[in-house]
Amino acid sequence: MLEGDLRSVARAISLIEDCAPEGEALVRRIYGRTGRAYLVGVTGPPGVGKSTLVDRLIGEARKSGQTVGVIGIDPTSPFTGGAVLGDRVRMSRHSQDPGVFIRSMATRGHLGGLACATSDAALVLDASGRDIILIETVGVGQDEVDIVRAADLSVVTLVPGAGDEVQALKAGIMEIADIFVVNKADREGADGVVSSIISSLALAEIPEGAWRPPVLKTVATEGRGVAELWAAVGAFRRHSPDAGMKRQVIRQESRLRELLAQRYVEQVDRVVPPEEFQQFVTDVAERRVDPYSAVEAIMSRAARALRGPVLNAAVDHGAGEGR
Repeated sequence: MLEGDLRSVARAISLIEDCAPEGEALVRRIYGRTGRAYLVGVTGPPGVGKSTLVDRLIGEARKSGQTVGVIGIDPTSPFTGGAVLGDRVRMSRHSQDPGVFIRSMATRGHLGGLACATSDAALVLDASGRDIILIETVGVGQDEVDIVRAADLSVVTLVPGAGDEVQALKAGIMEIADIFVVNKADREGADGVVSSIISSLALAEIPEGAWRPPVLKTVATEGRGVAELWAAVGAFRRHSPDAGMKRQVIRQESRLRELLAQRYVEQVDRVVPPEEFQQFVTDVAERRVDPYSAVEAIMSRAARALRGPVLNAAVDHGAGEGR
C-alpha cells in the first residue's frame, strides 16, 4: 500500500470502513508516513454538480503531474442500509489512469456530510503517495460543515435556479468556504447568485490581509471555468501557507474527540447488557425517567462494572458540573 498499489489501497480502505481491528492497526503503522497530501473538500446542496466538478478537477491536477485520490460520499438508505455509489460513474474516464484512485463511501448514518471512516481513508491515500485528495461530501444542506474539519481547503458549490440559495445556506456552510463556485453558470440567474454571495461576503468581518473567498462561475459539464478554479486552489495554498497547520490542529482535535466518544460508547456497550440498556430506553419512552438521569445511571453502571479510573473520573466530572 505504501508503494501505491491500487489493490492494496482498496483493501486497506475496506478494512477501515468495516471497523476491522486490522484497519486500526494499519492506521497506527502508517500514521508517521502521512501529512504530505493536500486535502480539498467539495461541498454543496444535492444536484449542484459536485461529482462532475470533481471529475474536472482530477483532470486539472493530472495536467500538472500530480497524483490524485478521491473519496466520494453517498447517503445511506435508512431503510435498506444501502447506498447508490454513483461517483465512480461520473468519473469513469479516469478509471484506467494509475495516477487516480477513486473510492465511493456510504455515510452509514453518519451526519455532517461525511462518512465516519473518511479521515482514516484519507490517511491511507496520503500514505500511498497521493499528492491531492479530493473529498466530495454527500450534499445534505446547511449543517454539512464537517468538511472544514476534514480538508485543508473547502470549495462550496451552488447552482442558480434553486431558490434563494445563499439565504438557505447562510446559517451553515456559507461560513466555511475558502472558494465559492456557482456551477451550471450557463443557466439564467447565475449572475444573481454571484452577486448575492459577494454581498454576503461584504458583510462578513474579514481581517485585513486575510484570504477573501473568490466567487467563480463554472460549467463543469463543459469544463468551463475549471482551470480558473484550480488556479484559485493554488492561490489559496500560496496565500495561506499556515492555514494547513491550523486546519491540521482543528482536524486532529475533532478526530480525537470523535474517537474518545466512540470508545466510551463501546466500553458502555461491553459492560451494560442490551436488555438493561433497552430497559433504560423503555423507561425514558414511558416518561418514568428523564434522559439525563438515564445517562447518569448508565455511566454509573458502567463505572462500577469496569472499576476504571477513566470512567469514574467522567462520572465525577459530571457530578461536579451539577448535571
